[in-house]
Amino acid sequence: MSRPTGRVLTLLELLQSGGTRTMTELADRLGVDPRTVRRYVDHLIDLDVPVEAVRGRYGGYRLAPGYRLPPLMLSDDEALAVSLGLAVARRSGPAATTATASETAAAKIRRVLPERLARRLDAVLESLAFTAPPGDFAAPDPAVLLAVADAVRHRRPLSIRYTDRRGRRSERTLHPYGLVAHSGRWYVTGADPGIGEDRTFRLDGITDARILPGSFEAPDGPDPARRVLTAFATAEYRHEVTLRVHGTIEEIRARLPVHIATVQEQEQEQEQEPATDADPAAARWFRVELRAERLDWLPGVLAALDRPFVIERPDELRDLVTALADRLAAGARRT
Repeated sequence: MSRPTGRVLTLLELLQSGGTRTMTELADRLGVDPRTVRRYVDHLIDLDVPVEAVRGRYGGYRLAPGYRLPPLMLSDDEALAVSLGLAVARRSGPAATTATASETAAAKIRRVLPERLARRLDAVLESLAFTAPPGDFAAPDPAVLLAVADAVRHRRPLSIRYTDRRGRRSERTLHPYGLVAHSGRWYVTGADPGIGEDRTFRLDGITDARILPGSFEAPDGPDPARRVLTAFATAEYRHEVTLRVHGTIEEIRARLPVHIATVQEQEQEQEQEPATDADPAAARWFRVELRAERLDWLPGVLAALDRPFVIERPDELRDLVTALADRLAAGARRT
């Protein structure tokens, strides 16, 4: 499709979304001058699309009321966006009717897609995992997403250009295990053969992804979603925190979920266990480890946890917890 023809179709899409579009808005959205916009409008009129000119200060162009739109046409990127949106809707829909409608809509789109695009969309959907019921997700770069999904599906090495959260750029090879949607972002997890370790990367930090020759075998062990959550809990941050907490695993995980902390049961505890109203068979000492860029949020979490705990490190956390306890005590005494 030539660029002018593509812009004419984009103009039609803008107009069919409803309302009056000003000349300035249309020129900005299409990246052309007002004279070219008028020429594109003439093209639509030649195709029997009833475009009306609206005069006045807030004038522009609009479609005639009651105009029945032609059959829906989606670009490759739009089809990918719709399919991903329906996948998220099926995951998060609160009612069975919502899930059913999403599934049937996705099936209808899938049936009319060109086979080439359909295979690539299947690769994305088969490679995708969720860590929890999702909320709003920022759309990833379709080219990056499709390349990563193809590499995951066919167990092919992947070359990526990546920019981390500190703005550092790097190029590396990845053996991708899976795509994961977590807390509004998309991630790919896999092995970095250059360092011999598993790594997790945000898709919005990948500016280029190319499939390389060869193949690899995915290792046994946790699924991709569990790998991503574990990567968050063990990521390199400023502070390394070690605690011992007495309670049940459910009580601890309620405040310190799997993507924040690792929790391991203590084999033996020499000191006497405190009294607890929880099930004695379930309440025990656990070792909790986490990493954080800041510590100021942890005293409140420990207070809300409301279970006996011991801070092993760092000493700075002890000072912050003591300061919070003093402020709470002072507030309780205030009249």
